[in-house]
Amino acid sequence: MTKLQVLIVDDEWNMRNLLRIYLSKEGFATKEASTGHEALNMVREHSFDMILLDVMMPDMDGWQVCKVIRETDSIPILMLTARSETKDKVHGLGIGADDYLTKPFEPEELLARIHSLLRRSTGTLQPIPQERSVLSFPSLMIYPESREVHIQNTVVEFTLKEFDLLSALAQNRQRAFTREELVIRLWGNDYGGETRVIDTHIKNIREKLNSAGLPYSPIQTVWGIGYKFQIPGDFE
Repeated sequence: MTKLQVLIVDDEWNMRNLLRIYLSKEGFATKEASTGHEALNMVREHSFDMILLDVMMPDMDGWQVCKVIRETDSIPILMLTARSETKDKVHGLGIGADDYLTKPFEPEELLARIHSLLRRSTGTLQPIPQERSVLSFPSLMIYPESREVHIQNTVVEFTLKEFDLLSALAQNRQRAFTREELVIRLWGNDYGGETRVIDTHIKNIREKLNSAGLPYSPIQTVWGIGYKFQIPGDFE
C-alpha cells in the first residue's frame, strides 16, 4: 500500500525531527524543508498529500508560502505556530490554510487534525443533504464529485475550504445558514476557532466569482443570521 506523503516545513531541526517521528509511527512518508523557498521548490517537484507549515521562518513566513501554494494547488495545509492570537488564525485560514494548530501541542491532537483534513480532501466529508453530481445555475456550474467550478465555461480555482463552503451553500439553495452551522460543516464539532473565519472565506469566494465574470453575486448575507445561496430568479 502506498504511503501518504507529508511535507514538513519548519526552520527548527528539533521540530522537524519530532514531527517526522510522530508521522513515521503513524505510517506516513515524509520529506522536510527548512525554509519557505525550499518548500516551494519541493512542492513544484513532488506530489504531497499534506503540508505541515510553520509560520515563523526567516526567509519567507508560512503565510507567504501558503499564499504562493494556493495560487496553483489545493493540497491540504495545516499551519503550526507558537502564535495563538485569534487574528493570526483568521489570517492564516483566510489566505487558504485548512487548519491551524498552536505550539506546543499533543501528538494525538496533531494526528487527529491530519486525519480529519485527509478525509475531507479525499472526498469523505460529512454528507450534505440534496447532493447532486452537478449543480447548475446561470453562468455557473459546480461539480461536487470532481470539485470543480465552471463560470461561463472557464474553470475557477478555489481552495479546499472555499469549495466546500460554496458547494454546501449551493446544494441548499435559499436556506439561511448561521456561521456556526457552516463551521461545523467545514471543520466538525471539535473546531475551537472563531466563526469569523467564515466571513473571510465568503469574501474570497465572492471576489473569485466576480473576477471570473459571474454577472451576479449568488452568496447573500442574511443579516443577524449568516449566509444563503440565491440566483437572480430567487429575488422575485
